Amino acid sequence: MDLHLRDLRYFETAAEMGHLGNAADHLARSQPALTKCIQRLEEAFGSPLFERVGRGVKLTPVGEVLLARARALRQSAEDAVRQVQEFAQGHAGHVRIGSGPVAADHLLPELCSLALADGLKTTISIVVGPSFELREQLREGKIDLLIGLTVDGDPSTVSYPVIEDVVVVAASRTHPVFQQTRITMASLLAYPWALPAGNIPSRQWLDMAFAQNGLANPSVQIEASSIALLPRMIARTDLLSFVSRYTLSLQRGNTLKEVRLKNTTLRRQLGVTVRREGYLSPAAAHIVDLLRQRGKSLFPQGLDV
Repeated sequence: MDLHLRDLRYFETAAEMGHLGNAADHLARSQPALTKCIQRLEEAFGSPLFERVGRGVKLTPVGEVLLARARALRQSAEDAVRQVQEFAQGHAGHVRIGSGPVAADHLLPELCSLALADGLKTTISIVVGPSFELREQLREGKIDLLIGLTVDGDPSTVSYPVIEDVVVVAASRTHPVFQQTRITMASLLAYPWALPAGNIPSRQWLDMAFAQNGLANPSVQIEASSIALLPRMIARTDLLSFVSRYTLSLQRGNTLKEVRLKNTTLRRQLGVTVRREGYLSPAAAHIVDLLRQRGKSLFPQGLDV
């Protein structure tokens, strides 16, 4: 059986888009050409790979298995090309970094400066987003390393913790919550909140913390997919929020204050995650080494914890 990487790439695009016409447009190919590609694969494997669903298509069980294998083959081929090109050209390599918002704000500028200081021909591209979304891009080989929340239990990746990140309830220093004699979780529910979107892990943890104590979820008046917006939101309002202590430490004018409460304090690890079997260019490997050896010193020091 002869398999062509081009056919597998076309199949992967069709599977991800769920529509042959859209996939053909994306690939700058005609739909009949894309259909013939899929037919060749179906003949090779002796089984349908797609089934019609409305105006689109979805994978059959055999197609699901092939998609996972096709992604692995594409990653291996792309890694081989990059490795040979970088060796031939004498480059340190190109590094594709995915970063969570906390690391992007506090770590990346200094890290990139250190990575470029050796004078090698290194280029860097950065994608900033929630760590849980970037993990899928890492598994698919779309980024080389992820700087953000570490997660155990994924056999396809390996993580190196760098520093503990503590997420706390915070508010403007003039917020009436600080006039309370005794602050409790229940008393926090008397105020409106500005919080991350519901699919962001820190928001899910906070909602669960209230639920586990038999309380309702906070009343959300402002919800944002960008965590970076939250400190500025609460600095100008009487809203509570849930943000990293590192973010609080860098607020100009010291306008925000932590609402100290053990049951609303989330402790988690920030670090760097790479694919277990993925290729790292010399530049990417250098950045991983920098993070493991010096990452902690790149974060704000002397936090009042």
